[in-house]
Amino acid sequence: MANILIIDDEQPIRTSLREILEYEGHSVDEAQDGVNGVIAARKKQYSVIFCDIKMPKMDGLDVLDMLKSKEVDTPVIMISGHGTVETAVQALKKGAFDFIQKPLDLNRILITLKHATEKEELIQETKRLHRKVHNSKSHTIIGESKAIKEIIQMIHTISPTDARVLISGGNGTGKELVARQLHDFSHRKSKPFIEVNCAAIPSELIESELFGHEKGAFTSAVKQRKGKFEQANGGTLFLDEVGDMGADAQAKVLRALQENKITRVGGDKEIKVDVRIIAATNKNLRDEIVEGNFREDLFHRLAVIPIHVPSLNNRRDDIPVLVNHFIEILAEDHRIDVPIIEKTALKMICEANWTGNVRELRNVIERLLILTPSGENISSKIVSKYSHFTKI
Repeated sequence: MANILIIDDEQPIRTSLREILEYEGHSVDEAQDGVNGVIAARKKQYSVIFCDIKMPKMDGLDVLDMLKSKEVDTPVIMISGHGTVETAVQALKKGAFDFIQKPLDLNRILITLKHATEKEELIQETKRLHRKVHNSKSHTIIGESKAIKEIIQMIHTISPTDARVLISGGNGTGKELVARQLHDFSHRKSKPFIEVNCAAIPSELIESELFGHEKGAFTSAVKQRKGKFEQANGGTLFLDEVGDMGADAQAKVLRALQENKITRVGGDKEIKVDVRIIAATNKNLRDEIVEGNFREDLFHRLAVIPIHVPSLNNRRDDIPVLVNHFIEILAEDHRIDVPIIEKTALKMICEANWTGNVRELRNVIERLLILTPSGENISSKIVSKYSHFTKI
């Protein structure tokens, strides 16, 4: 069912059109002239607007201009008993969806309406997806704790430089978010941000992944391939879980950082690269150095600026802010109304043991949103039933 607005100064036309549309199950409002039509279109979101061209006070073409200036993007179907080809072309140029001549033909009305509502649904879905993509690429760090404020201040201080940064912290604390914001605030922001998860790539492939390879370098190297260093040229290379990198790759990364040059696997040509390195780890690299698992010289190359992201259990002041943030963005993603979270429920969440940090909190909030019955608040009962966490 569509919400439809009819703008026409002739009562018989409005009545007959209303009867047709309501018979098809649509909801219909009327406006007797262009001025009232624009007011109605701004107050309420309509699926489609039918608008006459010849009207007193404000004609249909002026209505189109006014709706556009007020950023009302509802599809408008123009109707007129005095239509000419020139008038129709002018209306379409001004943004009308279609043009129908009087006397109105039932089939033409219904077919045009179907196409217009499909377009409107597509527009709204596109907007929703754009918002979703924007949210997924929005790297704002959420929090009000002293630790988070210090991290944000540090990001603003060092982002304009090319200083290498080593971000430490547990899984799910938000290390990648810090890295992305360092890139977003830097002079490299228009260039690539390339991420490499060093823990997810087998040791025998990490060198090819980082530095690329020449055709024939190994059995499956059927063509030349650029590595992450070259892909990130001019931008930022994020080495996630760098503590899991093997010894051979560590040696080559160290050389690349010292000389700003790389050599593809199977090649002998040196390639200059201009890359800012940001690394992250959930390990204590000083302990890894003692145990012989990580090169001390590479550690000092990477840790020019160290940033530690504390666990969520150590910054509980941020939990209420994060909960409200996740409720808002996840409700939009799942196309559900934003529910109210009751104080007792929020207190339970704030007192929980968040071993999985912010990532675990986000997952729990998403679960609660989906499983809370429509129209109900997120209560302590629902939190107890579906959260499966323990108190700290």
